[in-house]
Amino acid sequence: MQPSDARILRGAAIPTAGVGVGAVLIGLLAAGAKGAFAAALAAVVVIAFFSISALAVAWASKISSQTMMLAALASYVVKILAVMVLVTTMDGVSAWDTTVFGWTVVGLALTWIAAEFRVAMQRGRPYIDEPENVLDRSP
Repeated sequence: MQPSDARILRGAAIPTAGVGVGAVLIGLLAAGAKGAFAAALAAVVVIAFFSISALAVAWASKISSQTMMLAALASYVVKILAVMVLVTTMDGVSAWDTTVFGWTVVGLALTWIAAEFRVAMQRGRPYIDEPENVLDRSP
């Protein structure tokens, strides 16, 4: 893993974990122990899914930029499908509050994406390195 990849992973995981702690407290106030458990479970799910995705993309970036893009798209599709299956199979579960779980997943996913975007924008280097003579059109 490149240092920049680790910085992005840390820069997204730490704020998401912080918001997850807040979600657990809100879940506790909103739905009691079942709400707190649901928010904690949602935090674990989101941080695990997004961390695995970031690690897969970092691994694929060592191979080529095309492989990295394929890994990013594939991990996105797998995350969406896995969360969809997880939420639909947990619809009737009475061990935790499914509404708190669903809203926490959405909130933490948006937090992760926003934090990852913020860190990526602070890097200050372009994503695409073009050859020096591309813009030079003189004969």
